[in-house]
Amino acid sequence: MSEVTMDAKITLEQLNVHFGTNHAVKDVTMTMATNSVSAIIGPSGCGKSTVLRSINRMHDLTPSARVSGAILLDGENIYCKECDPVTMRRRVGMVFQKPNPFPAMSIYDNVVAGYKLNGRARRSEMDGIVEQSLQRVSLWDEVKDRLHVNAMQLSGGQQQRLCIARTIAVCPEVILMDEPCSALDPISTLKVEELIDELKEKYTIVIVTHNMQQAARVSDTTAFFYLGELIEMGDTKKIFTNPEKKQTEDYITGRFG
Repeated sequence: MSEVTMDAKITLEQLNVHFGTNHAVKDVTMTMATNSVSAIIGPSGCGKSTVLRSINRMHDLTPSARVSGAILLDGENIYCKECDPVTMRRRVGMVFQKPNPFPAMSIYDNVVAGYKLNGRARRSEMDGIVEQSLQRVSLWDEVKDRLHVNAMQLSGGQQQRLCIARTIAVCPEVILMDEPCSALDPISTLKVEELIDELKEKYTIVIVTHNMQQAARVSDTTAFFYLGELIEMGDTKKIFTNPEKKQTEDYITGRFG
């Protein structure tokens, strides 16, 4: 087992990701602390989402992808031969850019979809999970009287919060968010940002965002990527007000990107 910081939930050690001949992520080493929000920023194509998807082994599904180095979850390498990706993904949930509720399912069935995959569940148990998960994402009061309508009837912002409820229903330890607000209006965006702040009490959150103001608002630490490399990572306030690297400063002040 590798040496990690005491409060480290996720540690990347010399992570490299190739897609065929494209070297998308280059020797990235970084740490995300337990019960914190870490933001990854940088221009399009800089490797942000590739890093995020590496943390729950989504690249396993891409034939041309090759991942090397190590990603440690509580000090254990999730890419070791003994690690079962399905079990690991229960610990590391993912919320995507576009809300993706299961279209043929009700609000209720969307929330418990992942939970039911873990084995047989009693109805009373599921009722409690649905209520608790929807309350955590501040959606319960809006939908409690129509739990059995199709989830696609919800607004975009409600659908995204439903997807977050579906993610937390299986009790993960980490929530990965890939541009979770880019398809949402400003009011829905604010609700999701408030939710992120509440969720970090129980979960470790990693968010990829193209919106630097959003990163400044929601995150504890920020990592700046450029051309597949981690340029700088540190306390969010410091990154945005007094970065160490000129590249970071140039990007944050709008000189490039």
